[in-house]
Amino acid sequence: MSRILILPFLVFLQIGPNTMLVGQELQIEHSKIDFIGNETFPKDSLARAIFNRETRCRSFFLAPFCALGMDFSIDRQMFNRRELTGDIFRLRSYYGSRGFKEVQVDTVITQLENKRVSTVFQINEGMPVRISKLDIQASEILENLDVLADLPTQEGDLFSSVKLDETRDTLIYRLQNRGYPRADVMRTSLIPTKTPYNAQVTFQVEEGPHAVFGPITLLGNQKLSEDVIRRILPFEEGDEYSQTLRIEGQRNLYSIDIIQNASIDEAIDPTESFPDTIFPVQVRVSEAEVHRIRTGAGWSTADCLNVEGHWINRNFLGGGRRLQVRGRLSNIMSEKLENNICGQSGVGDFGGLNWLMSVDFSQPWIFSQRFTLNASLFQERQSLQDVFVRQAVGFDLSLSRSLGLHTSLSLTYRPEITQLEAAEVFFCITFLVCTPEDISGLQDANWLAPVSLNIVRDRTNSILNPTKGYQLFLSVESASRITGSDFDYNRILIGGTKYQQINSEQVLAIRLQGGWVGSGAFSLLSGRADIIHPQKRFYSGGSNSVRGFAQNQLGPRVLAVDVSRLLSSVPEKSGTPCTPSAILDLTCDANFLDHNSFGTPRPTGGDLVIEGGIEYRMRLAPRLELAVFTDLGRIWSESDSGNENKLEVTPGLGVRYLSPVGPVRIDLGYRFSGSQDLRVVTSQIRPFNSENDQKDDRITRFVNGVEEAIDFVLVDELAVLKPLVSFGPTRRFSPGRLQLHFSIGQAF
Repeated sequence: MSRILILPFLVFLQIGPNTMLVGQELQIEHSKIDFIGNETFPKDSLARAIFNRETRCRSFFLAPFCALGMDFSIDRQMFNRRELTGDIFRLRSYYGSRGFKEVQVDTVITQLENKRVSTVFQINEGMPVRISKLDIQASEILENLDVLADLPTQEGDLFSSVKLDETRDTLIYRLQNRGYPRADVMRTSLIPTKTPYNAQVTFQVEEGPHAVFGPITLLGNQKLSEDVIRRILPFEEGDEYSQTLRIEGQRNLYSIDIIQNASIDEAIDPTESFPDTIFPVQVRVSEAEVHRIRTGAGWSTADCLNVEGHWINRNFLGGGRRLQVRGRLSNIMSEKLENNICGQSGVGDFGGLNWLMSVDFSQPWIFSQRFTLNASLFQERQSLQDVFVRQAVGFDLSLSRSLGLHTSLSLTYRPEITQLEAAEVFFCITFLVCTPEDISGLQDANWLAPVSLNIVRDRTNSILNPTKGYQLFLSVESASRITGSDFDYNRILIGGTKYQQINSEQVLAIRLQGGWVGSGAFSLLSGRADIIHPQKRFYSGGSNSVRGFAQNQLGPRVLAVDVSRLLSSVPEKSGTPCTPSAILDLTCDANFLDHNSFGTPRPTGGDLVIEGGIEYRMRLAPRLELAVFTDLGRIWSESDSGNENKLEVTPGLGVRYLSPVGPVRIDLGYRFSGSQDLRVVTSQIRPFNSENDQKDDRITRFVNGVEEAIDFVLVDELAVLKPLVSFGPTRRFSPGRLQLHFSIGQAF
């Protein structure tokens, strides 16, 4: 028994020959809690069964800070002496309800230095009671329905009331799904005096009358017609009763945007009675406003300032159809804020406003309750930073089918007329398309019309900030002349995310995904070439990718430089500028230039990608989280871009503010990789022709700070220099290896 002596004002905890006075002490830290003698149940399960908690490090990743005693990393817990006796009874109850009727619990409290104590719960489990005989009394009808197999409790198991209750609930649920809405199960137990460790358990199953769904009464619907609601329900009057169908019907009602609340219960009408074989149904709904307007604004390092607005009709033309008109502007003020808070947004050739305008329509339960039709008309301008600018107009047609409670499948056709800008360097280095005629053919308006099949299984507990569950997805996409596309390709993307809640304040999130794209083809003036639309290649790096890199900056990249810089001398540089002949034969070595002469490297994307990440989130305050993460990624490309690609691993730290619209996130990632040897693209030149060229067209260069013209002019063709340039930070732990991201929403 526990050695505790309670006096009117003082509490003495006797610990062998030593006694510690803790009465009148306001704060005593509970340094450690341990369990001895527990053979059947693990310590973590017992720790959750008691009230008192021990001081612990908030996370494994904060162990160095905990060792230094830094308060922000330590979750300090105070010893609650009033609950100590209650914890003893809680442990007895925990064991007793699971078959250990003779369990004994004792405590030893030890005084430590600095006003701390530790507690040890000494447990003597005793001999458990086991089920020696399990009898289920049911009619032959139920035995034929196979509702009695594979129950949670079997003969030889511990005499656990928890498992017995689970068995009873399992029997009732199975019966209710086979047409017995009023099924009940009675449980009796007997422990003979002569055999006190053997229990005899009997379940008496009363299935009640077999029933069908009766008349369906609708309440609360003012805007939705009765026909619409009845079509949503997965059952009709006269169908065999099923509890699962009731739950599915309620879920179908919630899927209609205009319905805020819904319930499906047994209808009780004192003026009308039904036989037990009829289960009358009452469907009650609460409707939202038909029209809704939403606006919002935000900022991220990738999109800079952005605003958006939505107008929604949640009962368009009746029938629960949804019509939405939406617009979005992004990249606002990116040029002015580039050096401050918009370091990864589009500027220069990739600058200007990005925008999206669309009209979206949704028709639920087409063909059946499991099918939904979605259609969208859109026009947009989007820039993929340092890669290309894309303008498109088209439509999106999608047919979705529910495969179960958490799984959906969709078939989508998305034809669009797309036009690319600022992509000359991309086409030249990636596909060796460097002539102005062929580049113009790629940048002109072309049809991109893929067909895709997508499967998603979502078992997470939240859309904005999941803490447990998982999500899996598979996307298979193809475009060809058959689908009406000027670009041919096949593309696969597969991945998953797992969330594990360690406790109420800590979550472990893991993500892994990979993709492949190939079989590219496009008709140029010079013939059909193996080209995949740049939008469909893979890029990596950014706030939702590998966070040690800026947006799209992981993987193959190239440098672009003005030819006049290659011909000009650079002050305080030992290297010599290139000669015109070196540019003509592509032997110009641009390593003499400083990195600012090239600007940001331009990604070329890849044909194969793998990305992953692990993130540990710790709650510091009700709305504040600290995250420790490590991301990894690699991109492979069949084209020879001069890059030495390898798997990149980038650790980092982040802070999240849990706002009503989602976590506001700041992440700081670190990359171990330093400089890379990159290809250089510039403009090709030719000798000046006095008969055909103007003197003002000649190229100028700076020599010792003096501008002079040379007898060469530019031609409309790009040149890829053979010598590679070493680009990027060379020192270890330099600031250039750090990358800051600001965005809204968890990374995954």
